[in-house]
Amino acid sequence: MLPVSRNVFQKLGFIRTFTPDTSNQPMELPSPTIAMLGCFDTKAEVFARLREQLLVSGAQVIGINAGIFGSTDRFSVDVEADYLASLAGTSIEALRKKNNRAHALERMAAGAAKLLRVLYEEGKISGVIGMGGGGGTYLLLKAMQVLPLGFPKVCLSTLATRDVSHLVGVKDIVLIPSVVDMAGLNAIIRPLIDQAAAAIVAMAKVPEQKSDGVKGVVAISMFGNTTDCVNACTRLLEQKGYEVMAFHANGVGGKAMEALIREGVFDAVMDLTTTELADELCGGILSAGPDRLTAAIEGGIPCLLAPGCLDMVNFGMPDAVPEAYVNRLFYQWAPDVTLMRTNEQENFELGRQIAEKLNQSQAKESIRVLLPLRGFSQLDAPGNHFYDQKCTAALKRAWETYLDPGIEQMSLEAHINDMGFAGVAVDLLLDLLEKKQSGGSGSAGRFSTES
Repeated sequence: MLPVSRNVFQKLGFIRTFTPDTSNQPMELPSPTIAMLGCFDTKAEVFARLREQLLVSGAQVIGINAGIFGSTDRFSVDVEADYLASLAGTSIEALRKKNNRAHALERMAAGAAKLLRVLYEEGKISGVIGMGGGGGTYLLLKAMQVLPLGFPKVCLSTLATRDVSHLVGVKDIVLIPSVVDMAGLNAIIRPLIDQAAAAIVAMAKVPEQKSDGVKGVVAISMFGNTTDCVNACTRLLEQKGYEVMAFHANGVGGKAMEALIREGVFDAVMDLTTTELADELCGGILSAGPDRLTAAIEGGIPCLLAPGCLDMVNFGMPDAVPEAYVNRLFYQWAPDVTLMRTNEQENFELGRQIAEKLNQSQAKESIRVLLPLRGFSQLDAPGNHFYDQKCTAALKRAWETYLDPGIEQMSLEAHINDMGFAGVAVDLLLDLLEKKQSGGSGSAGRFSTES
């Protein structure tokens, strides 16, 4: 791989520096510079329109060509495909000779990602936009992965209405459906390009948001069935000066939380809604994968864990439930959301798996486990559809059997959505935070500024 030096762009001479004249308009924001990425060899006409509209909207443009079969003379191209290929450790000639489209897309995406990352780190761009069909969308979404949350990213795509979650991942990429293919300009694609250009420029003009004066940032996991608990915990933590970021435990939410924990964004985690583990165990549709509940453990940051919504597994429409579960207890949460009650065996296994993950921690003193004995969710409350004390007892038995003695566990005669449970949970987490800070090893999250 070729190293990307911090001054390589100045040497290449394609970065435009500017100092906007704001003498007569003191409140005017600087003109943003937008990276326009895509395959100019096959989509030159639509990219010419996009570039024109970016300029009309008040932006400067860095045009980056990722097409390996040529370029365009319709507009000025700042970075050609051969440079992207070199960043990925190959050449255009080698990619053409190999004649493997998938390999070429992967390499060009890697080169584009390197370029975008350095442009971002150098403060040379304020946003990125691209357009594409199947291959172009893959390249764009892969390259955008290197850019942080909050940095404007827009992709106009023929695949926007399909499930491309595996490409978007946990990034805040705005996908706009192109409706028609990008085989030239017409009455449908033209206004969509214009709107996409206006959108990315407007996004790039929004000032960066900072969390000033907070003690730290706490991640918290939630579901509709644990909303009361999460809202109460959030209020209590905010009263103590902490900023709280809630993640919907819908698979993607859990993955996003884990990724941001690894990036060092948070000072602590209240993992109150661990339901994604039940979906992973039983084949539900909202699994966050096998790495759920590992980031905080590996990072050693304060973690308060509860079995929120482990009483349920998520499926789609009723006819989508696997045949093996046909005789189980179900609740129709929405027309397209079918919840299945976990049984005793599954609760014991979930307890064992959680204990196994937590036991891997090298900082067991930073973990607390809190068990609400009167139910794990809104549905698992006395008199409600999923209430089953045998299942609660099974999970409790697993924790008592498998949790390392160095991990403090507590059972509370309360429901997870009771105010009393929220109060105890917050007190336990604050105690962990105070101990961490008094030990001198704590640090404010990336999005916070300690007062």
